[in-house]
Amino acid sequence: MLQKKDIYYVGETQNLDLRLSQHNTHTFTKGFTKAAEDWEVVLTYQNSSRTTILKLERFIKKMKSRVFIQKLIQNPELIDKLIFDKKL
Repeated sequence: MLQKKDIYYVGETQNLDLRLSQHNTHTFTKGFTKAAEDWEVVLTYQNSSRTTILKLERFIKKMKSRVFIQKLIQNPELIDKLIFDKKL
């Protein structure tokens, strides 16, 4: 078993259960998620616009901030504010 990592993964998918399983079984051998095998979902967000979701994903990743991600987890309503204010 791999050592537990204290990191967050940000991504988008249309099938969350499948994607989580793929990450935990290392389907993507060269990907970031191969660093652990105990990934769990801590926050989800649904939106009918895939374009908006991809822009949101890029914005969160561009922030490169663990504290920012933790704030989103604690206050998911901030995501709606981001989308509205930033016009993602």
